[in-house]
Amino acid sequence: MPRPKRLRKVVAPPSFKGFKPYGSKEHSKPPIELFYEEYEAIKLADYDHLNQLEASEIMGVSRPTFARIYTKARQKMALALVESREIISVFGNAFFDKDWFQCKACHSKFNLPTEMDQGHCPLCQSIEINEIKPNN
Repeated sequence: MPRPKRLRKVVAPPSFKGFKPYGSKEHSKPPIELFYEEYEAIKLADYDHLNQLEASEIMGVSRPTFARIYTKARQKMALALVESREIISVFGNAFFDKDWFQCKACHSKFNLPTEMDQGHCPLCQSIEINEIKPNN
């Protein structure tokens, strides 16, 4: 029986639900599921320009585990680009370092740094907000 996977820390959820290729006539292949921890690995390594040791410390995993997550994410991105497949973000095996929420009205994602902001969206002021949890 394999060991259970430890949760990987994600600083913030992706700001997208997915990407679709433009102009592709092929729609028969299933979308690529990019897990939140894979998104975080790409963000830390390629966008924030951190080395793998620094990124692994932020995510709370070992450097070899980070390397495996990062490699898998890059393989998925390459597959999506080469085969013109849709990419969707999926929660995966992650947890947030803070509570994150999504507005039902404007769909923005945010965390609530102060008591004053709680109860409404900081962007559109809507009171229709949901906490982002693994099932969302």
